[in-house]
Amino acid sequence: MYPNLYYAVKDLFGLDVSFLKVVNSFGFFVALSFLAAAWLLIKELKRRQALGEFTYVEKIIKVGQPATFPELLINFILGFFLGYKILGVFIVNGALDDPQTFIFSRDGSWTAGLLLGGFFAGLKWWEKHKNKTAAPEDRKIRIWPSDRVGDITILAAAAGFIGAKVFDNLENWNRFLQDPIGNLLSPSGLTFYGGLIFAIAAIWYYCRRHKISFIKLADATAPSLMLAYGIGRMGCQVSGDGDWGIPNSNPKPFGWIPNWFWSYDFPHNVNKEGVPIPGCTWGDYCTHLSAAVYPTSLYEIVMALLLFAFLWSIRKKVKVTGRLFAIYLIVNGIERLFIEQIRVNTRYNIFGFHPTQAEIISSGLIIGGILLYIYAPKLWSQKKVLA
Repeated sequence: MYPNLYYAVKDLFGLDVSFLKVVNSFGFFVALSFLAAAWLLIKELKRRQALGEFTYVEKIIKVGQPATFPELLINFILGFFLGYKILGVFIVNGALDDPQTFIFSRDGSWTAGLLLGGFFAGLKWWEKHKNKTAAPEDRKIRIWPSDRVGDITILAAAAGFIGAKVFDNLENWNRFLQDPIGNLLSPSGLTFYGGLIFAIAAIWYYCRRHKISFIKLADATAPSLMLAYGIGRMGCQVSGDGDWGIPNSNPKPFGWIPNWFWSYDFPHNVNKEGVPIPGCTWGDYCTHLSAAVYPTSLYEIVMALLLFAFLWSIRKKVKVTGRLFAIYLIVNGIERLFIEQIRVNTRYNIFGFHPTQAEIISSGLIIGGILLYIYAPKLWSQKKVLA
């Protein structure tokens, strides 16, 4: 396991690059998942736009005017934050020893923050100044849904992170009560379905505001969501963030299966769980699980990528609006419902049943997906234009 890219580069290539400690392995793969999903969504939206499924909106913008104070202020604040925290990791003494803790603390570099904030504000001023005209003019532009993917991705990431934290703390309520602030601000502890629900709600509101068909966008996004999930689970597997299964001492059913694919002890896991590794020199990351477990995050990588290939292959064949997203909900729910049978998770007591949070939500996704698939032709006819 590699808690951050520093240990990955050092172990794989023998290079000691200290600043890579700031790049958390899980966060790195999550960022990759969003980038890959955004690229794929742009590609799919452009295809659907060419078929006439989406249209544009016209907007009047003013060009040639100087930078406004709010624009300069926003750029300064962004630059200050990046300088105070990100550059601060390399400036503040001892920050590189535990960059994740430093970033989520109050510590930082005021000097770096002020300098980078001024630099960002200066860039915005220069960008506007070089395009300034004697008389600012109004210009009409067309904005397609594919032009809004950047906004949608950022919104989904922000809402998804909040939802993932909320649902994780609801699932681990006793842990939350012991340290509410620490658990809310911790970079670890995220629940996928919480992120998915919050992100969908945020994007629905965005679509309503910008007159984009939400259900058609959901269809276009379905393959991307599954791909993002698979890449995100790579981060779970590489970092060893606790998304593992129950202890597995069963003999392998087939000799050709690698031991690490069947039963794994997650050495150097980022959660620092387990027992000490003798002779380890990885600082705080010197533990491994006392009993090897099912590497469920690895199984989910394989299943998610296969399901992505399936959704991508049928996207042109599913003609009824809403049905591709319905299929995504069904296969997503089935995949997670199966993996929960061998995964470690908090269980509830509901009328004698003991489901996990993910089992409850995945069951709802399956039922909702089936209903959506059945009723989609009645809800969205091919001639109906959605707002």
